[in-house]
Amino acid sequence: MSEISTQPGAVEPMSARPPLKERIMHKITTKDGWLGDFDFKFLCSPQLPFGNARKHRSAAPFYGLNDDLPLLVTIVVGFQHSLAMIAGLITPPIIFANYLALDASYQSYMISASLISSGILSLIQMSKVHLFKGYYLGCGILCVVGTSFATLPVGFATFDALYADGTCSYTILADGTRTKAPCPEAFGYLIGTTALCSLTTIILSFVPPKKLQKIFPPLVTGVTVLLIGANLIGDSGTLNWGGGSNDCHLRPETGFFRLCPNIAAPKAALWGSPQFMGLGFLSFITIVIVELFGSPFMRNASIIMGLLVGCIVAGATGYMSDSQIKSAPAITFLWVKRFPLKLYAPSILPAMAVYIALALEAIGDITASSEVSRLSVDGPEFDSRIQGGVLADGFAGLLYVTVVRSALFTVTPMSIFAQNNGVIALTRCANRKAGVACAIFLIIFGILGKISGVFLSIPNPVLGGVTTFLFASVMASGIRILSYLKWGRKERFVLAASLAFGVGNLLAPGWFEHLFDGVTSTSKGLNGFLSSITIILSAPYLAAFLVGCILWNIIPDDPETIVRYSADQGALEMGQINQTEPEMPSVGYRSSGKAHHEQEDEDVKAISASTRVEPVA
Repeated sequence: MSEISTQPGAVEPMSARPPLKERIMHKITTKDGWLGDFDFKFLCSPQLPFGNARKHRSAAPFYGLNDDLPLLVTIVVGFQHSLAMIAGLITPPIIFANYLALDASYQSYMISASLISSGILSLIQMSKVHLFKGYYLGCGILCVVGTSFATLPVGFATFDALYADGTCSYTILADGTRTKAPCPEAFGYLIGTTALCSLTTIILSFVPPKKLQKIFPPLVTGVTVLLIGANLIGDSGTLNWGGGSNDCHLRPETGFFRLCPNIAAPKAALWGSPQFMGLGFLSFITIVIVELFGSPFMRNASIIMGLLVGCIVAGATGYMSDSQIKSAPAITFLWVKRFPLKLYAPSILPAMAVYIALALEAIGDITASSEVSRLSVDGPEFDSRIQGGVLADGFAGLLYVTVVRSALFTVTPMSIFAQNNGVIALTRCANRKAGVACAIFLIIFGILGKISGVFLSIPNPVLGGVTTFLFASVMASGIRILSYLKWGRKERFVLAASLAFGVGNLLAPGWFEHLFDGVTSTSKGLNGFLSSITIILSAPYLAAFLVGCILWNIIPDDPETIVRYSADQGALEMGQINQTEPEMPSVGYRSSGKAHHEQEDEDVKAISASTRVEPVA
């Protein structure tokens, strides 16, 4: 008779399992079914930044992918995963809605749609549905998805072009100030274009990861992610921290935006006023304090804690209004608001570049999730996870399209959220049931429309203080990718050339905007192509991505580099470059005994090995 493992959470052989009814009753009526032997004390105990307390605590059990997970652990860990995601999920729709001057009803809906879509698409990503032959949909492990920050720069460029060509209009106020009129059609252009370009990711999902890495190397991905974060800090994070990212940051002497966020807002003040800077700093320093002294549970929700403390102080001092909470519906769902689906041709090439970057990021994210979940990171099973995960990202893009000419989920492209790997490491729970619970929580948060109203009431400085940290974490992720490279002459040269265009665009906005001013043509196709080139070259990370890819593939390797690469072929694969720190054992079962205890400290140190972090919570 085969021996049945008695370790906590171990999976019994199918033949040894009791009937389903008995298992359900045991799960809901017994202490073991609810609590198991999970270390709730560790999860909720504050941690001092000094001393040996962390080194001498007892180890908690590790729950693998398909282990038997206690009910309360499922709920608590799933809730923790959802808290780690919320700030990253609500930020892009808020930024897009403000950029397009959409009213509160649209803003509230876009936040709810982001939360609901994230929950539904996370369930698809974790399912791993067999399609045909060796191809799957979904990676099949605890891997959640959310709205990507990489779309923001392309969205800004698209919206600016639509306002410039008259597709979207401006409103002239009584005092003569020209301000953007609400333009939901522009959002329809963006999601329609990105939906078409999602075919790029679907095609790439059938290409072996090694070949993708040769064409789009980690060096280029690292520079791209670095510049995405830097661009967002300047275009959104610090501007909101100072009071607002609209025209008020220009500090005009007259007009509707002479004060931030506008003269009609409560406690309006000049951009950069001490009170605004103080609110943003309070939110930012709260994240730091929680990281220093908070329990593992609080540290994984540090972004939410920063927003919460900032909002409490802002509300007590009169900088918040409850009007948006009152106007938000109690219950909502997808399709309450619809955006006419259209195609903006000049944004096709930039959107394709975004999807290429997202596909490469997905490879690193899934590798990180596999490692921190103690699953193998090579072989056919791992390759099928990569293929299914990248395909699920592309499939999510196609879900935007329906025959009624509106976006199905009415959200911008989504990709794997890497910071949740840190939650897995800290909770020692890689069980898929916790991921399902997380997805359910997100769907519930989205359906409850008043929650979206709460998020909309967050003052700009509070949001800016938090998002500046989020976008800086994106930069840190890019630096992390670059730090794993083995530097030679080719790497240094390609990096320098990429940064020349990327940082040049960042420091001198509009560098390429007038490149084709002297070209006149009646051809819509030619004009659209020239507009695409302008958008790519005007976006720092897209310019760096294009230059880096071209140079990497045309510059020959140094002789010493060729020898080094041939001696260590696996070292430059996306997943191998971005190892968690320290490297975790690649096994497909739960560790136990002495080795199990020795692994505890390493698990706590493990962080996301992705090519981006959206946000680090």
